[in-house]
Amino acid sequence: MHLPKAELHLHIEGALEPELAFALAERNGVPLPYATTDELRTAYRFDDLQSFLDLYYALMAVLRTEEDFTELADAYLARAAAQGVRHAEIFFDPQAHTARGVPIGAVIEGLGRALERSEEKHGVSTQLIMCFLRDLSAESALGTLDAARPYLHRISAVGLDSAEVGHPPAKFRAVYEAASALGLRKVAHAGEEGPPEYIREALDVLGVERVDHGLRCLEDPELVRRLVADRVPLTLCPLSNVRLRTVDTLKDHPLPRMMAVGLLCTVNSDDPAYFGGYAGDNFDAVQEALALDREQLRTLARNSFEAAFLDHDEERRARYLAEVEAYVFD
Repeated sequence: MHLPKAELHLHIEGALEPELAFALAERNGVPLPYATTDELRTAYRFDDLQSFLDLYYALMAVLRTEEDFTELADAYLARAAAQGVRHAEIFFDPQAHTARGVPIGAVIEGLGRALERSEEKHGVSTQLIMCFLRDLSAESALGTLDAARPYLHRISAVGLDSAEVGHPPAKFRAVYEAASALGLRKVAHAGEEGPPEYIREALDVLGVERVDHGLRCLEDPELVRRLVADRVPLTLCPLSNVRLRTVDTLKDHPLPRMMAVGLLCTVNSDDPAYFGGYAGDNFDAVQEALALDREQLRTLARNSFEAAFLDHDEERRARYLAEVEAYVFD
């Protein structure tokens, strides 16, 4: 679907398509335990979040140089633009790369090179969000933030991702306080597999401005009322939720109910190479499976721009919102 939209929940490592993985593996001399791209694509089947993460981190081994990260981001931006994305706020996981001996500067400068030319090349404005791996220590996160200081001009916000259960947001209070002191915006994954209390902690302890996923808020009516009253955006990822078994089928997805109670929902792709679709594909999928009408789809697109970190450029936000209102559905 080419409806103009912002993508606010996208892990750049999750945009590693099998074809690019094989090309980078060959270029960097990294052996892959798959004979063909089709065999690798078949491996993109998961029982839960952890089984996905195991393959996700294993495939990152092909990413070694600045050029690799530039190529990865450029490939994502081209695909996103073709599906109507006008603005993308892109997550990356530096700890997953530095642990393999890749310098953090190679990661950030490589991604930054693609992002700085994205608007001219693809018509997509961008921001970069540095995520901390919640299954690692808070000390590791603080060290990563410190290592990123020379590159903060390329980073807009910090986030929190990876295996959620057993790793509550409060564990990262100190690093979020430090990030806030550096002027960085704050988001966090919460309420995907973790309980509603994780969403509360993300808001109250970390001070996040957006909640990534947040599906399980529906289990706590008081929390839902708070999210609605405060207009806290939720960056939902429908195809991801099905692939990771958060919901059984797309027809079971609570998106319509969440919209009906007034939650500020957005639709995103999460890890599109692994989960079967980019942003436009997710819009198409929910339209078909959930029978969303055109105005509901327009609301989701409008929400995405309202939730974007464009406070420094309200003229741009207004321009994007005008594109949403002017869009003519096929």
